[in-house]
Amino acid sequence: MIETLSVYLQHKFVVYALIVGVLIALSSSLLGVTLVLKRFSFIGDGLSHVAFGGMAIASVLSLTNKMILILPITVVCAILLLRTGQNTRIKGDAAIAMISVGALAFGYLIMNIFSASSNLSGDVCSTLFGSTSILTLTSFEVFLCVILSIAVVVIFIVFYNKIFAVTFDENFAKAVGTKADGYNLLIAVVIAIIIVLAMNLVGSLLISALVIFPALSAMRVFKNFKSVTVCAAIISVACAFGGMIISILAGTPVGSTIVAVDVAAFAICSLTGAILGVEK
Repeated sequence: MIETLSVYLQHKFVVYALIVGVLIALSSSLLGVTLVLKRFSFIGDGLSHVAFGGMAIASVLSLTNKMILILPITVVCAILLLRTGQNTRIKGDAAIAMISVGALAFGYLIMNIFSASSNLSGDVCSTLFGSTSILTLTSFEVFLCVILSIAVVVIFIVFYNKIFAVTFDENFAKAVGTKADGYNLLIAVVIAIIIVLAMNLVGSLLISALVIFPALSAMRVFKNFKSVTVCAAIISVACAFGGMIISILAGTPVGSTIVAVDVAAFAICSLTGAILGVEK
């Protein structure tokens, strides 16, 4: 097994995939804790479906770099989702359901009407559940993923205290002069970027697992916000790296394998928390 892995690691595309996978996992985990605590976990589902719609449009237009179109569409919808969720007539969960279902249906409809592909079902399946596209990344895509991932990490570190305040007590944050709405907007935009980056790794339907599972796993062991965030990052990176290695060696789907490893990590952390009495 070690010899087989060493042979694979000699290929540049495998190294690219591991680098991008680890960076995406790290970026995804940082804001996962915030989304869970703010009870806005399903924003990943909503934006991933929006990204699927953007992917459908980019495919029909035959764009070489689909991210040029998908990223702005997802960011705009993240802003609209935040604004709509603050509307007293349309609550946050209803807004997510409305946008996600609409975008998913719209994207599939476009792919059916305009797609010239002879394997439409295969294209849709690979977009929803991930495919081998993570193993066929170009140098430009790797560079873009690295830059955006670093930007996400830097933004989280620089605005850590503000994000912490908005996460735990938004009303108090506003009372002391923190521009909570602005930081909520920043969180929404960063999550949109993460969603677009993660599409190549796990597919649009499994992105939420990449964002939520590490946070939930860390919360089973720790209760301090900083400790949970650091633990979630470590778990996410380890699961992504381990999942990709297993996928390469066993020939299983990349996205599904990573999520399966995340589920196993959650079970282990839950058991550990129960033994240590953290749940109490």
